[in-house]
Amino acid sequence: MIARKMPSTKTILSTAASLAASAMLIRSIANEFLPAEFQHYYISAIRNLSNYLSSQFTIVIDEFRGHAINELFQAADKYLGTITTPSTQRVKLGKAEDEKNLAITADTNVEIVDIFEDVQVKWMLVCMESKGYETAGYGQQVRDLTATLRAEVRSYELSFNKKYKEKVLNSYLPYVLERAKIIEEEGKAIKLHTVRYQYWDAKAIKIDHPMTFETLAMDTEIKKALIEDLNNYINGKEFYRRVGKAWKRGYLLHGPPGTGKSSLIAAMANYLNYDIYDLDLTDVQCNSDLRCLLLGMSSRSILVIEDIDCSIKLQNRESEDEDEDENESKYPENKVTLSGILNFIDGLWSCCGSERLIIFTTNHKDRLDPALLRPGRMDMHIHMSYCTFSSFKQLALNYLGLCNHELFKQIEEILGEAKVTPAEVAGELMKSSNAEVSLQGLLKFLKNKMTEKEKKETTKTLEAHKEENGK
Repeated sequence: MIARKMPSTKTILSTAASLAASAMLIRSIANEFLPAEFQHYYISAIRNLSNYLSSQFTIVIDEFRGHAINELFQAADKYLGTITTPSTQRVKLGKAEDEKNLAITADTNVEIVDIFEDVQVKWMLVCMESKGYETAGYGQQVRDLTATLRAEVRSYELSFNKKYKEKVLNSYLPYVLERAKIIEEEGKAIKLHTVRYQYWDAKAIKIDHPMTFETLAMDTEIKKALIEDLNNYINGKEFYRRVGKAWKRGYLLHGPPGTGKSSLIAAMANYLNYDIYDLDLTDVQCNSDLRCLLLGMSSRSILVIEDIDCSIKLQNRESEDEDEDENESKYPENKVTLSGILNFIDGLWSCCGSERLIIFTTNHKDRLDPALLRPGRMDMHIHMSYCTFSSFKQLALNYLGLCNHELFKQIEEILGEAKVTPAEVAGELMKSSNAEVSLQGLLKFLKNKMTEKEKKETTKTLEAHKEENGK
């Protein structure tokens, strides 16, 4: 009996590599010459043979799980748009209404290679025609009724060495999900939501407010403190969970009209890339509707309630029960109470969602109930003051492109006493594109303000003196 010599390991590996290379060649030929309806079957067969002969492991990620969209498929779609390699020769490009930039996604049957912690993985988007769609025979109506009758069935195939299976499942795929979330937020256009018929309007308004912290005319030290607070909030997920608090932050913006409260909200939204939910409490019928609105908000958003002191009549909590009948007769259309507001921003309902800012604005902080002002509800109080010299310098840079001028010293000396708002200063700077003329006009405006202020103070002193002598 003749003993057969077993092939060496090197020979086996060489043969496998040769077959794998042949498979890749056949796949390329199939892509080029076979009709689209046959490509999937040939490519699948070749891929199965290649996988059998290699140490590769493949995960299939379908676009749908039943009737629901597969979150992992969507995440892979967004993530792979950021992966570029020299071998990638074809991608898809598009843009949705709620996106700021063009979106790149993977094209069908194009292999994309990614490296994660020295582990190489390969992605491929596979599409095949749906048999259910072909045999349904109901056209567009059936397509709209159920996702199972789609024209094509799409899935991602993720391939890697079998020995890295645990790392891919436990580290790489969670990383893809997290990166996709960040990519989506970075590319998302900011929208403004308002209440319509007791619900958030489905047609949110896309806003493109240009205000940023770089151009915001605000006291420099307060601005730095706010940005630091926002950064701590953004990076505070684990901290909030550790201390047992809902991941949210409350801000109270208070000060005279025209001091930039709305501009600051726009700058915060642009900095965080958060949608804005503008809530007018007069549009809310009762506390339960308030809770429904809270549940209807998305995470990573800003809730804004402007002029909280005068939008509705908020009773003091101690007198709510005693004055309930009187309040209903006096304000029959308004049943939102202070207790309802407090539960809305700091009760159990406030935990239904995460990564939210709640911003109240008021021109009269002293009119607010102390219960609204405590930490946990309004964590940071920001006084939007009259225009300071640092605010003026920012405005001069924005409107005139000036960092310094010989008139700055005179303006600094009188600005603090004149008590003018940033809006008033901006209005004067806009009157001329000539820096000299504009600054001279502002200086004249400030001096007139000082003269008016002195006249008012003199009149007030005389009236007080007369009243004292009359007594």
